[in-house]
Amino acid sequence: MQKKTTLPILFVVMFLVMVGFGIIIPVLPFYAEKIGANPTELGLLMAVYSLMQLIFAPLWGQVSDRIGRKPVMMIGIAGLAISFYMQAISTELWMLFAARILGGILSSANMPTAMAYVADITTDENRGKGMGIIGAASGLGFVFGPAIGGIFSKVSLNTPFYLASGSSFITLILVFILLKESKQKKSLTSKEKTPIWKAFNGAVSVLFFVQLLISLSLSGLEATFAYFGAKKAGLDSIQLGYIFMIMGFGSAMVQGGLVGKLTQKYGESVVINGGIIVSAIGFVLILLVHNFTTAAIYLTIFGLGNGVIRPSVSSLITKTSTAGHGSSTGLLSSFDSLGRIIGPPLGGWLFSISAGLPYISGAIISIASFLLFMVFSPKLNTARARNS
Repeated sequence: MQKKTTLPILFVVMFLVMVGFGIIIPVLPFYAEKIGANPTELGLLMAVYSLMQLIFAPLWGQVSDRIGRKPVMMIGIAGLAISFYMQAISTELWMLFAARILGGILSSANMPTAMAYVADITTDENRGKGMGIIGAASGLGFVFGPAIGGIFSKVSLNTPFYLASGSSFITLILVFILLKESKQKKSLTSKEKTPIWKAFNGAVSVLFFVQLLISLSLSGLEATFAYFGAKKAGLDSIQLGYIFMIMGFGSAMVQGGLVGKLTQKYGESVVINGGIIVSAIGFVLILLVHNFTTAAIYLTIFGLGNGVIRPSVSSLITKTSTAGHGSSTGLLSSFDSLGRIIGPPLGGWLFSISAGLPYISGAIISIASFLLFMVFSPKLNTARARNS
């Protein structure tokens, strides 16, 4: 049963986690360059983190099914604190790689465990609302984190890393003091004894592919829009920062305020389909960007559609999968990471062919996701009814 005080605490925890993560985003390229990284090595430095998350998120999800959510979440947050500190004191490139690898391995525990925690403490009716709150916390963290990192980078390039480490350590203390374990002390259920890949079984597997495709198209947009906006509308880095901030706020507000109401009234399947359609429209509108105002409006439309998809997918997976909540959400995070690994280089390659191609392909991918989900929705509803 949902406890009134737990979700706000979890919101604060995930917000602080993502603020800490976001602080280093605008600084890392310059910091790595200062240490001696070339563009290829910088790309590898970014990719290795996502690769570790791809591999380890399902494992941490399953571990949380076995030993509980709170200890695994604390491991993930401690991993961030240690990783950020290691990056702050790095003087050689291999040290930076070691810190990113360790951070990727340990921090991959955070998101799947938080989503599994929500699934533990919410009823089926309130599941979408809980997942939306996690999404809103993450989105707002990414809005404020980079801004804080940019401000403190003026002190020194090391300062944001120390700040991120300190923020993560404070978050760790808050989790230890305030967050109670959500799993009951009892023997493992048959779901929680299920191997990780059993979560990827039957009709529910379509949800993992939908998340992969949505993540791939989103990360392709994130990797190329700065170039597209500069070319089509003459946008500079400050304007782009404001645009992504507006988009982030819009997405976070929808996740925190509307997802729960929409899923309660219409069900997750309808909300997912609606989100995909709005995302596809957003991709098409982005092709028409010609100034700051149109860029802000069109990206926000895309963000509103995209924002409702992940919480709704997470909610539906935890209701439908035959595996434990941790295993299911861990595997979902793994597919999300795979999309983030493939998306940026694919988007960059498409942009090199034609500036609008990443957004045309994004619309096509969105439509393909919609059709794929529509085909499997009846089987998904049957599987959910069987597991309820």
